[in-house]
Amino acid sequence: MAAELPASPCVRDCCLDDRTDTCVGCFRTLTEITGWHTADAAEREAILARCEQRRCAHEAQQRALRR
Repeated sequence: MAAELPASPCVRDCCLDDRTDTCVGCFRTLTEITGWHTADAAEREAILARCEQRRCAHEAQQRALRR
């Protein structure tokens, strides 16, 4: 039995950041978004890990700006 593929992190709030072509909703890059459907489970897990890193960095930056 094949392992189930991780679900897309898309939150239907698609808008690419002007500087990095990163979605402000799911934090995937344009390349990661377009390659999602052909990515295997390991590739998807790696994408999800990078998304989490970007989300955390974004939230830290937003907290710093509010100080």
